[in-house]
Parts: sequence; C-alpha cells; structure tokens
Amino acid sequence: MIRTAMTLATIVNTTLFCAAGMGVTGDKPQPLPDIVVTPMRTDTELAETPYTAYVIGQDTIAEQSPRTTPDALDGLPSVMVQKTGYGQGSPFLRGFTGFRTLMMVDGIRLNNSVFRDGPNQYWNTVDPYSIDRYEVVMGPASVLYGSDAIGGAVNALTLAPPDWDGQSEWSRRIEYRGATADESTQIRGELGGRVSENLGLTLGYTYKDFGDLKGGDDVGDQPHTGYDEYDYDGRIDYSFASGAVLTLGHQQVDQDDAWRTHRTIYGIDWEGLSRGDDQVHSFDQERMLTYLRLADEDLGGEYINAYRITFSRQEQNEDQYRLRADDRSDKQGFDVTTWGASAELESLTAAGRLIYGADYYYDDVDSYARKYSADGSLKSTEIQGPVADNAAYELFGLFAQDSIVIGDNGTELTPGVRYTRAVLNADEVMDPVTGDATTMNGDWDQVTGSLRLFQPVGGSDEQSVFAGVSQGFRAPNLSDLTRLDTARSNEIETPVDDLDPEEFVSLEIGARSRGDRYQAEVAWYYTWIDDLIVRAPTGREVDGLDEVTKRNAGEGYVQGVEWILRYDLTDDWQMRIAGSWMEGRADTYPTSSPEKVRDNLSRVMPLTGQAALRWTPCERFWIEAVIDAADDADKLSADDEPDTQRIPPGGTPGYVVYSLRSGMVLCDAASLGLAIENLADEDYRIHGSGVNEPGRQLVASLSCEF
Repeated sequence: MIRTAMTLATIVNTTLFCAAGMGVTGDKPQPLPDIVVTPMRTDTELAETPYTAYVIGQDTIAEQSPRTTPDALDGLPSVMVQKTGYGQGSPFLRGFTGFRTLMMVDGIRLNNSVFRDGPNQYWNTVDPYSIDRYEVVMGPASVLYGSDAIGGAVNALTLAPPDWDGQSEWSRRIEYRGATADESTQIRGELGGRVSENLGLTLGYTYKDFGDLKGGDDVGDQPHTGYDEYDYDGRIDYSFASGAVLTLGHQQVDQDDAWRTHRTIYGIDWEGLSRGDDQVHSFDQERMLTYLRLADEDLGGEYINAYRITFSRQEQNEDQYRLRADDRSDKQGFDVTTWGASAELESLTAAGRLIYGADYYYDDVDSYARKYSADGSLKSTEIQGPVADNAAYELFGLFAQDSIVIGDNGTELTPGVRYTRAVLNADEVMDPVTGDATTMNGDWDQVTGSLRLFQPVGGSDEQSVFAGVSQGFRAPNLSDLTRLDTARSNEIETPVDDLDPEEFVSLEIGARSRGDRYQAEVAWYYTWIDDLIVRAPTGREVDGLDEVTKRNAGEGYVQGVEWILRYDLTDDWQMRIAGSWMEGRADTYPTSSPEKVRDNLSRVMPLTGQAALRWTPCERFWIEAVIDAADDADKLSADDEPDTQRIPPGGTPGYVVYSLRSGMVLCDAASLGLAIENLADEDYRIHGSGVNEPGRQLVASLSCEF
C-alpha cells in the first residue's frame, strides 16, 4: 500500500501542464505551440498525433528549473527517473531504460554501441539550459528512429537564434539556480544574436557545482554525492535566399568525480540497505557533439516538398576509478567517436504525406583497463576494458512512413517500415579461459513496421481516439557481445558472439478530449517481448566464478495505463491530475542454475500519481501546491532482490510527498522562482536508485535578460 510520508518528490508540476497540452509563462496559462516534430518526423499538431506524446517547452523548463535532463522528464505518466548516483539519472519509459530507450539531440542519436543494460548516466550529459524543448514519444519508435527506441524516444531540441525583426539585435541572459539540500550552484551565461536577416547565433556556458546531498531527517548527509560539471553550447543558423537554412551546432559537457556511493563504504543506512566495500567508485564523463545540417522545410517542389541533410560527429569518453577495500585499485573506460549522416525527405503525393530517408552511424571504440597493486604500482594492463578494444560498430537504416487521410471525417492511417543493418568488427576481445586476445565479427538485418490510426469523434478534433501497433527492435551492441566483468555474486559475465536482435510488438489505444475548461487524455498499452537478451549460466567456471553470458532467452510482456487531466476551476484556479499503472513479467535465470523461470520485470514502476492546484491571481505571480505519490515498489525480480545496496529488502517503500512552488515577474527583464521541497524533511528514494532524494530544501531560480 502507499505509505504516507510528508516528503517531497522532485517537483515536476509544470511538466504536467505541458503534457496536457498547456504551457505556463509568468502570466496566466497560455496554450503551448501545438506543432511537434518527433512523433511523425515532420511538423504535426500534437493533438492529432497517433501516439502518446508530450512536449516540455521552454517556458516549462524555465519554471520547473530541472537540475538535469532526466529530472525534466520526471512527473510524466509512465516515466520513472532512477538515480544510481546523484550525477547519473536514467529515465525508465514504459518499463525500459538504458539501451532500450533512445535519446536524441536535434534528431541525432545520443545512444551508441557501448550503452549497457539497465540504468546508465549518459542522459545527464545533456544540459537542460541549452534546450528549447523536449519532445517525448512513448512506446516503440523503431520505424522512424531505429534500434533502441523500445520504451520511448526523447528528442532534445536546442535553443535557436532570435528571430529577425528588421534590424540587428543582441540579447544577453544570466540564469541562476541554487538549492540548499545539496548546497548547489548553477550559473548560466547566454548570448543570442541576429547579425542580419540571414545570420543568427547563440552561445552558452553553464557552470554547475553540486555539494554532498542531504537526505531527510534520519539519513542526513549522503557523503561523496557531489560533483562538478561544465557545459558549453553554440549554434549558428544561416538562411539562404532560397529558404534553405544551414545550421552548425555544438555541445560539450565535462562531468568530474561523480560517485556511485551505494557501492562504497559511504552507502547510507536506510530501511535495511547494505553498503558496498569500495573506498572509491567514481566516474568522469565527457561528451562532445558537433553537427552540420542543411534543411528546407518548404521547398515547394513538384516531387520533394522538404528535406533535411545532417552530418554529425559525437565523442563520448568515460573513465571509472575504483579503490577496493584492500587498497588495490583499477581504472577502466572507453572512448567512442560516432560519425553520423542522415537524409530525410518529405513528399506530398496523392497517397498522402510521405516521409522517407536513410541514416548511418559509425562507432569507433577504444577501451582500456589497468589494475594497480595496493602500493600504487601498475599490476597489469588488460586486453580490453568494459567492452572490446579497437572495435567498430555500424548502424544503417532505410525508412518510409506515409500518412493517408481517408474520407472526409479526418481519419488518418499511418503505415511505416524500416530496414536496418548492424555490423560489428572487434579486434581486441579477451578470451575468458585462455586470457588471450581474439576477434569478433557479426552482422544483423532487421525489418520492422508500424500501423497507426487517428480518428476524430463527432466530426471535431476536440474529441478523438488513436490506436496503433508498432514493432520495436534492438540490435546486439558491444555491451551485449563483448562485456567481460563481474555480474551477480560469485558470477562473471563473458563475451558471446551469437546473439539475435531483440524484438517487441506494442499495441496502444488512447483517447483525447478537449473542452473550454479542460483537457484529458488516457492510453492503454501492451508490449510483447521476444528474444530479450538476458544473462544465462553456462555451467562452467572461470577463475572459481560461475560463468554467465548473454542469450536470447527472454520472452514476456509489459502493460500499463496512463492518464492526465487538466481542469480550469475558475479563471484564476487550475487543477490537474496525472498518473500511471504498469506491470510486466519476463523470462530470466534467477540463480546460477540453467533453469529459466517467468519473473517480474526488473524495476517495474509502481502505481504513481500527481495532483496539483494552482492559483494565478495576477499576470505577474502564481503559486501552486503539488502532491506526488507512489505505491510500494515490491514486485521485485531475481536481479532486484539481491541488489540491497539500492533496493531495501522487500522493495522500495512508497511515499506521498508535498511541495509548494511559486513564480513572479520582477520586471520586464527578470523573473524569480521559489520552491520549498520536502516540508517534513522525510526520507524517500525513487525505486532502484543508489541515493535518497533531497530532504527539506529551498530552491531558488533567477533569470535576467538584458
């Protein structure tokens, strides 16, 4: 059952306005721009997409002031933001996370071939201050976006230069966010300019300093949870007389000394949690993305109406340092350089609006591992690190989707198909038995399809239903095929070279309704899981440890219901309610015995709900109260049960948490936001996390433009 605790979850109230189709400015609530790109890969009205989709707009980001990109998604139905460490948030979308969800920046894949199973920290490398809006598509999106888009796909669209208003113009903005529970400081400096009608640019730098996080009254300080981060971003747009726009974009993030404290002696004592015995377990993370795009959204040609051509280079570096209990230490990590190219075309034909194109990504991977003795001397240099060294991984795709209007009542049918080819070539893979270097090669082909339906009810888009069946897939990556590392207790995971793609089929049915004073949406989904890649025992031993390896042995399902309602009680008072329920089961090997059983899906999101009441007495001020609740997360899998450093024995306790938020316009160029979190200073954590959420704290945000 839900255990009442006067605590506060991460505040996500304005996200719910956005999810319901409304945004918030310093004035009274105003309609958000209703045009989105990601669900259909072309401009589409949000209310007419045949998917469950959400938009988190710039006004919402400014009000919510999320600490990280994962936090910006918190509060959306069927989204659970797990935090292995304070600098390592990983959203679960409809039951999946890690390499079974897809993150993009301006349509360019953040995912690469070293993404691992389970939660990871890579979404934290997208600075929310550099983002204009997030577009979220729930459920499989593999037809349009390829491998990994199973639980959903998120597209972070960056800040564009200011519009031309007839003369050169420059804008400068300084933003500040401070919080007391982690003694954090975030400062953002931003410059935007419109040099001419044709040329515009934005430049930004964000400094982030997070201190050790304080939990609630019982837990108090959570040592070694703080970290530093530095973010740089820029974008230049040049408009040609023909209407085409050339965009050069860049993002760079450097995150230092972000610990996973649950694996160390500094883990907290709460609800029966156990501690690790490492003295240090920390990560340094760096990511750099540069891209060049030529696009014309209104070409007006006889055969091609729009095009988008993109070239990108993304570099991701990860370094892990581990100091063991006996003073032995090791360092391991990888460098991945991803080259990308895509061409996307749009044609209006007698058969409808056709979106089609191709995309290609090439990963160049270097991986290392070094072990040191207790006296600090180098003991050994391993053949590979977490994944194979000197490896390459390719993803190539061809896709097409057509939106066909049937009859005169607005019925729209959207079929789509994608062909994908993945190729692996790894030159340095360690043989776990001989210790020698070996090679690994493989290739996989996959065809996926989808069929979606949008149907207005009663001749108006204000009432509509949508439905669809979508295939999703995930090609085996380097983490699946070449991982060599400890797994569960007394187990070691070894490389494998004969895996097939994971396959998923999802059925979704939903309904939307809009009136003068309300907006509502509800959706049900059911996803069939086939050939899930899971760890399976081999019956052999390696250095006294039971050997496990990956195998396409998992079948199962996940299903759920999502709902959201916004209602204007009066012109000044607004109410909203949102929530989700899900459950799932899949085949797994719960012990080192080669016996497969049907078990709960790992880290299934519990029954979760949010409710808020907002008062806007004038154009320059608003205040609202929010309740965020979650049931006990006690449907544990065999992998969850022994993970007592993150999940308390028997499951993560439920919570009901309360918050107050307000915002005010100080003057035409400045606005202030204040929030009081966790009024009762209680302790709670998001299911599967390695840290508790903040205790009582004041969060202040200030934005000044000049």
